[in-house]
Amino acid sequence: MTRKVRDAAIRIKLQEMTESIDIVKEHLPNSVDSFRQLGIVKDGIYKRAEYAIENVFDICAILNADLHLGVPGTDENILENLVQHGVLAPATRQNLKAMKGFRNIVVHRYGAIDDALVFSILEEHIGDFALFRQEVEHFLQSMNGE
Repeated sequence: MTRKVRDAAIRIKLQEMTESIDIVKEHLPNSVDSFRQLGIVKDGIYKRAEYAIENVFDICAILNADLHLGVPGTDENILENLVQHGVLAPATRQNLKAMKGFRNIVVHRYGAIDDALVFSILEEHIGDFALFRQEVEHFLQSMNGE
């Protein structure tokens, strides 16, 4: 693959994703009971997690377009294209599909969110963002011959 990707745009989105996740980590308490009591801070955690996930899928869309991997119908198609062309590992695809599901819960079921479920998901999967960043940066380095 010798095609040019929008390296700067991807790196900006990676930085925005990382900043949001750092804020989530900074404000995420040690217990679900404390999490339930956060009030507006909890709302901020939800929004920052949602924003980080949107950045992840923006990055995937940029890579899919810039590498001319096909016109996708869905985010799922984009992930499949990126895996088939060696940009992302299959395990990363699974993590990103789970992120998308989490984002949909936060966006569409906001009033009925199970705080205990969200807290456990955040605790268990917050590191998936760093793994995604490493994978994308490694790919960008290989594209640039670094």
